[in-house]
Order: sequence, then structure tokens, then C-alpha cells
Amino acid sequence: MVRLHLAAPMKANAKKTNAKPKRAADPFQFVAASYLIRIGQQRATNLGELGHHLRTCSDASIFYHTFQSLESHHYTTFSSDFAQWVMAACNEPALAERMAALDLRDFISIADLREALVCAVEDHIRSFPPAAARPAFEPFHFCEGVEVAFPVDMRAHTLAELAAGIRRLSLHTLHYHLINSRLRLQLKTNDFSFWIEHSLGLPELAEKINRVDFYTNTLEGVREEVLRLIESWDLP
Repeated sequence: MVRLHLAAPMKANAKKTNAKPKRAADPFQFVAASYLIRIGQQRATNLGELGHHLRTCSDASIFYHTFQSLESHHYTTFSSDFAQWVMAACNEPALAERMAALDLRDFISIADLREALVCAVEDHIRSFPPAAARPAFEPFHFCEGVEVAFPVDMRAHTLAELAAGIRRLSLHTLHYHLINSRLRLQLKTNDFSFWIEHSLGLPELAEKINRVDFYTNTLEGVREEVLRLIESWDLP
């Protein structure tokens, strides 16, 4: 499992060498992940109710409709379920754009993300009061994603082994390691970058992977970009 044993940083000119590939003492542990959807009791039929329920719904619901929904909407204009509904059911493009503009890479706390969503809705209602009670074309049902994750018999000690493992991951598991991990680690990073930096001592590569844009690409495209970065580093 990953531990915070910091490896000595590599020198800038040591990136491309014929030396034996660096082997981490603490391997990267891959997991298998899947999600079950649970429909909650709360639902919104207008923007006023959406704002109210955003304040009172569970953290799991906020997570599901933003981080988890990114798996379905990550290459669309409105990447969160909230923004999708505000646009499609309420016909409020300005608010939808503001909610969609919230970059999940900037959040490591559900509380902060919740507050940003609530502020967006309440600011819009203050600017356009009639929008609060205007009926939506269809209700928004608050749901939760129940995460099921467990370690599998697949570990990586080197970049080559990490790349081989990433090629085999399901999209659910790729999402778990690359996107959902930001809240789990409470850091603005992902499982791959965290391990590459702290176990292999390669912060530059870790940062390159962390900058891969998962908003404007499919998850398969994200996988290929991550693999390209790893394989172009210095795989044997």
C-alpha cells in the first residue's frame, strides 16, 4: 500500500537515462470499484427547492451528482447533474453555466463544493426572483452512489507495471483512482500522481499526469493520455 516515505527527488537531467528502472519499495495497489445508485427522498421541482435541498442533502448526494456524474457527463458542456437539470428542466443557461464552471479539481472538501453550489443558486435567485418558484419541466431527484471498492491481485512497483495495470482497468476503477481520489486523499491530486511522486520520487511526471484534462475528453481518452505521459517518460 502507498505510504508517505518520500523518495529522494530526481535531478532534472536524470529523466532520460539507461539506468535500471526505479522500483518503489511500497507498491501501487490497484482496486476494483463499482457504484450502486440509491434514490433519496428529496426532490426539487423548482430552483428554490434545489437551493434548499442542496443545503440539507447528504454529502454522498453532492458527491454523486458532481464527482460521480463526471463519469457520464465529463465531455459535455454541463458536467454535473445539477447543471444539466438547471439547463434542461429549468431553462436557466446563466446559472447552468456558472454551476458547470465549478472545477472539481479545485475542491478537496464536499462542504466547500456544497457552499459554492448553494451560492450559485441563491445569487441567481436574488438576481431573478421569479425563477425561484417557476416550475421545472421535470423534478430533480437527489441520489447517492454507494461505492464498492476492494483491492485486487494487481500491484505496480515500476512505471512499466503501473502502465500495464492502467491498461487493464475498467472505466469505473479508472474514475476511482483518477477523479474520486481527490476527495479521498484530501489533496488536489490523484492516486497515480500521489504514488509516482512519493514512492518513485518523480514530481514532474506526477504533475503532468495531474494536469490531464478529464473535462474535455472521454475516460478512454484520459487513459490514453496518462499512458502516453508514463510511457514517454523513460520506460524500458
